[in-house]
Amino acid sequence: MRNKVIFDVFFREKPAMMLVELKNASANVYASVLAKQIDCTYSHVVKILQEMQKADLINFKKEGRLKLLELTKKGKDVASNIENIKTML
Repeated sequence: MRNKVIFDVFFREKPAMMLVELKNASANVYASVLAKQIDCTYSHVVKILQEMQKADLINFKKEGRLKLLELTKKGKDVASNIENIKTML
């Protein structure tokens, strides 16, 4: 059941874009910045990020009052595969 939920999350446009943006980010990324980059509401981005964290794809790293986002090894692999699929299509 858990795999189906996370699969459904990733094969929608915004979540896939979020992972790819995180993978290709040159600087620290926060949820608010990510929301602007993919043209999505902050609350929607946070909800998706929480699902990604449960699936061990991202980590939140607290820096003062800010929460930085970083991909886990698994998250980087998934993001790379999404990019490859996008390129193939």
